Amino acid sequence: MEPLALFTGFRYFLYLRSRQGDPINQTNRTSIFIAAIFGALFGSRLAGGFENPSAMLHAKNIGLYFYENKTVLGGFLGGLWAVELIKKFIGEKQASGDLFVYPILLGLIIGRIGCFSMGIYEETYGLPTTLPWGMDLGDGLHRHPVTLYEIVFLGLLWLTLKKLDPLLSKEQGARFKVFMIAYCVFRLLLDFIKPHYTFPVGLSTIQLISLAGLIYYYPHIIRYARKTIHLL
Repeated sequence: MEPLALFTGFRYFLYLRSRQGDPINQTNRTSIFIAAIFGALFGSRLAGGFENPSAMLHAKNIGLYFYENKTVLGGFLGGLWAVELIKKFIGEKQASGDLFVYPILLGLIIGRIGCFSMGIYEETYGLPTTLPWGMDLGDGLHRHPVTLYEIVFLGLLWLTLKKLDPLLSKEQGARFKVFMIAYCVFRLLLDFIKPHYTFPVGLSTIQLISLAGLIYYYPHIIRYARKTIHLL
């Protein structure tokens, strides 16, 4: 499912680009795409490796340990910061993320279907629950099906962004910023019902990364909140 998610998401990106056009020229877009790939690869492995510091410290092969552990949110932020660096280097001033949003959503939904199919053998399951929709994912316990929660969230986010498109399209990069803010908030909350290593501050690695993303977007969060209040 992971290769299918990457392939389908990329093909959808090409389709949207051919249909909507791209304000960024081909050379710069290629540089941005390459930076996003390598930034996401580095960020996902770095964040994934630190999800369980105890396991990291006891790993026999630290390089292999980081390679085998990954997380989507770390990939997003790693890709984001790599793209911002390359844009400064090549002198690209225009926002570049809007075209990626719907392909990312599609790829995430497909990928999470794969995560759900793995049950407890993929570290995307939830804590035990007595709620009626708790599911046995392979260990005899009824757990929160957090991958299904995420699929529902992503679908609702897709519909919301489509609804807001006339407004978001007035500002380059707004669609991507809203997507990232929404996803960081979701992952911050979701980890409260997932098993994880907890730091002394009471949060997991994913939650700390989510907070880092929200701090990065803090000025835009305030600005969008004021706009929303003004519209209401």
